[in-house]
Amino acid sequence: MTDTLKETTLGGQASLAERQFGSQANAYVTSRVHAEGEDIAELAGLAATIPGARVLDLGCGGGHVSYAAAKVAPSVTAYDLSADMVAAVAREAAARGLTGIETVQGPAERLPFADASFDVVLCRFTAHHWQDVRAGLREARRVLKPSGVAGFADVVAPELPVFDTFLQTFEMLRDPSHVRNYAVAEWIEIAGEAGFKATALTRRRLPLGFKSWIERMRTPQVFAEAIRALQSAVSDDVRRYFEIDADGNFVIDTMVVTLKPL
Repeated sequence: MTDTLKETTLGGQASLAERQFGSQANAYVTSRVHAEGEDIAELAGLAATIPGARVLDLGCGGGHVSYAAAKVAPSVTAYDLSADMVAAVAREAAARGLTGIETVQGPAERLPFADASFDVVLCRFTAHHWQDVRAGLREARRVLKPSGVAGFADVVAPELPVFDTFLQTFEMLRDPSHVRNYAVAEWIEIAGEAGFKATALTRRRLPLGFKSWIERMRTPQVFAEAIRALQSAVSDDVRRYFEIDADGNFVIDTMVVTLKPL
């Protein structure tokens, strides 16, 4: 792919992601799936390990990591591609009286911050939307202090190709701005290339209610029906792995990886 074509493709996907999530900013602020979870406490716990930490919530979405981190750190920057999303986070932070949160808009691949600006970089459920995950990880490393720590939480792809294929297809039908859920081994490799070493890894299984999962993204009915049709057509092995039930509810794999600069 030529550089020009690559830039055009990435720019188009970024615009699509901004439209998809900008229109759903308030839904992500109020989403129980995004507001709850042991992974939020785990990420905020990293911020608590460095007194007086300056924290970057990279791809903040509905801001739930920012709100948790602001309780243990004096300065949190909530950063997201969507201007509507950061505006919604700013309103919610003000409503909660969290004065230590500032909001900044922009892409993960080009951070408007100086080198070694942050003690802690956190990221939850957003890297699978990045247009260039390697560039995003390099930028996270650049803005992190040598003594800092980073924590990334995301949905992860199963190692078995057939399970991986179905997961990516479910995700793309629901949301065309989806890029890729990466396997744990891919995460470790990409982080290493960016100048990180993994120091801890927590795996979890996350149940998803089909109805709320679809409604949150306003997935068109034709695509929602396609997902249900695909769920009904999968093999027994795939159905068991994702724990797909009669209503379309299913379970996915997630992780939190703790990274330190090399």
